[in-house]
Amino acid sequence: MRNYILFFIYFLLQSYSVVAQSTSANNAFAFKIQNPIVLDGELDEEIWNEEDGWNGNFMQYFPSDTSESVIMTRVKIAFDDNNLYLAAVMMNNGPRDYISTSLRRDYRGEANDGITFVFDTFNDKTNAFQFGINPYGVQREGLLSNGGTKSEDLSLAWDNKWFAEAIIKEDRWQVEAIIPLSTIRFKDGGQNWNVNFYRIDSHEGERSTWSPIPRNFSIISTAFNRKLIFEEPIRKNSANISLIPYVAGKTSKNYLENTSEKFTPAVGGDAKIGIGPAMNLDLTFNPDFSQVEVDQQVTNLDRFEIFFPERRQFFLENADLFDSFGQTRSRPFFSRRIGVDIDSATGQNVQSKIIYGARLSGKINENWRIGLMNMQTATDDEAGITGKNFSVFAIQKKLFARSNIGLIYVDKESLALDEYQSLFNPNEYNRLIGLDYNLNSANGKWTGKMFYHRTFESVETVKPYSFNAYMLFSDIHWAWSASFQDIGKDFNPEVGYLPRSNFKRFNPDVSYMFYPKSKLINRHGPKLEFEGYWNEDIGTTDRDINLSYSVRFNSFSQLTLTQKNRYVYLFQDFDPTRTGGEKLPAGSDYYTKTIGLLYNSNPRNAFNVKLEAEGGQYYTGNFQRVISELGLRIGYTANISMNFNYARIRLPEPQNDADLVLVGPRIDLTFTKKLFWTTFIQYNNQIDNLNINTRLQWRFAPVSDFFLVYTDNYFPESFTPKQRSLVFKLNYWLNL
Repeated sequence: MRNYILFFIYFLLQSYSVVAQSTSANNAFAFKIQNPIVLDGELDEEIWNEEDGWNGNFMQYFPSDTSESVIMTRVKIAFDDNNLYLAAVMMNNGPRDYISTSLRRDYRGEANDGITFVFDTFNDKTNAFQFGINPYGVQREGLLSNGGTKSEDLSLAWDNKWFAEAIIKEDRWQVEAIIPLSTIRFKDGGQNWNVNFYRIDSHEGERSTWSPIPRNFSIISTAFNRKLIFEEPIRKNSANISLIPYVAGKTSKNYLENTSEKFTPAVGGDAKIGIGPAMNLDLTFNPDFSQVEVDQQVTNLDRFEIFFPERRQFFLENADLFDSFGQTRSRPFFSRRIGVDIDSATGQNVQSKIIYGARLSGKINENWRIGLMNMQTATDDEAGITGKNFSVFAIQKKLFARSNIGLIYVDKESLALDEYQSLFNPNEYNRLIGLDYNLNSANGKWTGKMFYHRTFESVETVKPYSFNAYMLFSDIHWAWSASFQDIGKDFNPEVGYLPRSNFKRFNPDVSYMFYPKSKLINRHGPKLEFEGYWNEDIGTTDRDINLSYSVRFNSFSQLTLTQKNRYVYLFQDFDPTRTGGEKLPAGSDYYTKTIGLLYNSNPRNAFNVKLEAEGGQYYTGNFQRVISELGLRIGYTANISMNFNYARIRLPEPQNDADLVLVGPRIDLTFTKKLFWTTFIQYNNQIDNLNINTRLQWRFAPVSDFFLVYTDNYFPESFTPKQRSLVFKLNYWLNL
């Protein structure tokens, strides 16, 4: 432990040498106005008619990053005591059609025409608010975290009230938007933010940004934001309190246990309370998440648990403050451990009752962020579930230009069922404390992460820790990274996500990218990666040596070929098909070679394909696997897709052969910007289940919805029902 702490300090000090000062750049200005804007999309107000103050000269990000945008875009910003006002004009090279994948809020993807505004309100170039509009007036809002180094750093699940209108004209489309200052968090009395704007144009196949971003970085990177200077200090004058009550009802029947639940009404709600201009208190009472779309199933050929992302709204604002600790193989906190269980009949995640939840999160000042959470789940005697209390504390301090250091504490307590005991059972708890350092250089080329976490339980444990050190360098051609991870034998974050423990892992990789002068290919290049696992008891348990070659086309389509060389040691008996067949014995090991292909077609096409294929050796036999998604878009009204996953496994006796099939057709209809209907069917023969989920959503007011959800599960062969339910939910967002 002492060596890891010393290495942590050395890593922190050395990282100072790779941070750099931001370069000076042109600024944007926000003008104070006296009369509110009339939101109609027509830019006929005096402030928009003035030629001064428009921000143009967008630079290409894709397909190139060395020239100005082919088509002109300009943006202007104004404000008053209560609102931020945005105007944008997107010129075209003549009349044309626009692509919108649907009319549903929070559109995403390279296919969509759109303009996006990014506001880093605390000037840390790490976290930001994002607002976007497409030519049909469809809105999206999101939260950016971790400097926007990868697409996963943008969460579009966050919802809040703001307003926008778009108008399509012969030679352009234009946008007018109003963002209430109560919607966003910022430093009261501040006079500048960091800002950027980017546009996606489907006709030219171009993506452009106001502040230039090198194309080897993500377009959502906040490292290159410029300044937005307000004409006078900006203050939050209106109250920031939102009440979101709901009423819901449910009826269900379990055919396997011959039990039924008659119509059961429920009431509850959430509250969002601004604590000053930069902190937010989220409260929830008797929350109901039945309207959340079911998880998309996968065929599991791995030996470990599969990670499914959080979808529930209560957990999403400032979620990165809690979720950014750790990394993909060792998360100290994973919110889906709270209020989610697995239904043994269907193999699907289902909601368990949460009594209440409270969460305080946000910025103390420009350098400090803090998060506090407490949630209580209910006891279910019939299911044999004891109520649990979950507490999380996280604090983060900015260092250098864009780096930070953070501390997290997680506590899970079990209620004491004996009336003579204290509130919590003193022998049933799980606690964790951890320290993380996140490196992001000012120029975006260096990123890294180091952490040390430790768990505490009532029983004696051996090496209950997790340590990780990671560094990535990326420029226009070269990218390399190296990581080392050590997870002790008894490290046990029960409120986190840990697929396996008791291992050390070393994972270096290097890649090079070519940028040819070609009308067809945008970039291409090889990547070499090594990944090895070992522990003190067995020695090497896993080893992968992978060589891949990727090609990115100017049409946005992509192709990657990968050759994998794998070694696996089984430290537990394992059924390679997960079908209940004869298991391979613990202590056996296997060398395998496979070759794979990954292809994504042009997302702008009405018909597009995502295809992943892999084949080769598999333990004692061989396998071929195909994962595909076929999509058909009919204007912006309908998206019809078919997910197909087939794995053909052939093993010598006594192991089972298997043909694993997962089929998931999906129909997503967006009749208007307020009425949506989604039907999702999943057939999975690995868990012997056919699931049907259909959801009708009516957004009758801003961020206020009526949901009607029907879910059914069957045995596929006989079509005998397992379980079905019908749920309605009505929620209303009220600003005070």
